[in-house]
Amino acid sequence: MNEHTLRAFDDDIVELRGLISEMGGRAEAAIEQAMTALVRHDVTAAAQIVADDRKIDELEAATERLAVQIMTLRAPMADDLRETVAALKIAGVIERIGDYAKNIAKRVPLVSRTHKIEALSVLPAMAQVTSEMLHDVLDAFAARDAEVAVQVCERDRAVDDFYNSIFRTLLTFMMENPATIGEATHLLFIAKNLERIGDHATNVAEMVYFAAKGEHMGERERGHPSIQA
Repeated sequence: MNEHTLRAFDDDIVELRGLISEMGGRAEAAIEQAMTALVRHDVTAAAQIVADDRKIDELEAATERLAVQIMTLRAPMADDLRETVAALKIAGVIERIGDYAKNIAKRVPLVSRTHKIEALSVLPAMAQVTSEMLHDVLDAFAARDAEVAVQVCERDRAVDDFYNSIFRTLLTFMMENPATIGEATHLLFIAKNLERIGDHATNVAEMVYFAAKGEHMGERERGHPSIQA
């Protein structure tokens, strides 16, 4: 490649990383805002989260176009090719994470303020772990840091533990309070959405590891998943 082509390629890679970073930041904020809206029963804020998800979809489309352009026009090799392919896949995963945050927001109007359900006080802590996993794995992608990617995978156990605990708590609550089954079910779906966000953050971590190392993350690094309810 001549100097001009190399400079253009570097600019494309920087832009690609920027798109992923913005997508991730918006998805992370959506998770946090959705949980705040849930705790405060803020229906207006929840509706705004649902509307804002369109921007994440637009960023995913822009990332896909740029990644295809890089592979078609720049013919990247080795590390650069792995990073471009990883970015293409990660964009799709972040878009799904945004959808999970949107789904949480959609359930806010369906959860009453009046019933005191213990799980509602635990969900924000679970959401914080998943949000931090997403934040850290995107930092790992930007820095090509395989070690941080491994650490993110290890934290998925905590998310699974949260989900299993909330599942048991809500199941017991529904048995003891049949009148609240509908509301408790919505909280259970919210917990499941958060658990899936943790899974997706782990998937991104595996992509980051491959992009950085050129090999797949082994079972030892990934750890053994918990058995879920």
